[in-house]
Amino acid sequence: MLELRNVTKRYRAAGKAAVDSLDLTVEDGAIFGFLGPNGAGKSTTIRMIVTLLRADSGTIAFDGVGSTVDVAYKRLVGYCADEPLFYEKMTGLQHLSFIADIHRLDASTRKARIDELAGRLELGGALSDPIASYSHGMKQKLSIIAALLHQPRLLVLDEPMVGLDPKASFTLKTLLRQYAQKGNTVFFSTHVLEVAQELCTTLGIIDEGRLLYSGSFEQLRTLNGSQGQSLEDLFLSLTEEMP
Repeated sequence: MLELRNVTKRYRAAGKAAVDSLDLTVEDGAIFGFLGPNGAGKSTTIRMIVTLLRADSGTIAFDGVGSTVDVAYKRLVGYCADEPLFYEKMTGLQHLSFIADIHRLDASTRKARIDELAGRLELGGALSDPIASYSHGMKQKLSIIAALLHQPRLLVLDEPMVGLDPKASFTLKTLLRQYAQKGNTVFFSTHVLEVAQELCTTLGIIDEGRLLYSGSFEQLRTLNGSQGQSLEDLFLSLTEEMP
């Protein structure tokens, strides 16, 4: 279970907190969609969850392990960034081997996992090529494979569908469902509300650094008093962006 308690992050140049007293719980086996307008605090929250940023106050823990316990916590987490960065002179296989070395995967385990994931995402034929030759979508696939390689208990993805073609998007959604069914936790942000409505078991909506809602789509419909509205309608209404 992922738990954020009173988490606050403020950037020095900003007048108000990017993330303000955030309390959030995501259960094991959930596919949690983290939604919000641009600048709402989604990426800042994600970067704190994966320890790229330190919270100014509050605590973050997964399965009882605090994010400040760096090595033990990081072993539980896989991360796919919104704009993944690589050593582009490496081949795709060299990058994945590097990630496997970090997580101390033995030769047979890493080969089996790379073969399976690269096959499902149709990247296997390009793993011997330098990453500099990859398209944006191919880099996104490589980042997803790297995040899944050590089979983390918590998988965190920031806008993972960007750059993927329809077939790859469908494959990723299938992978995420299968991963959550094993009891793992998936936490991802997206602006594609149709994907969130279709895929997520629970949702969180954040705006101006504050959590506006956390729960299921059906619960949000009930709270709003309408069983017919789409997530897009509810989101725009909740964030006061309805034209």
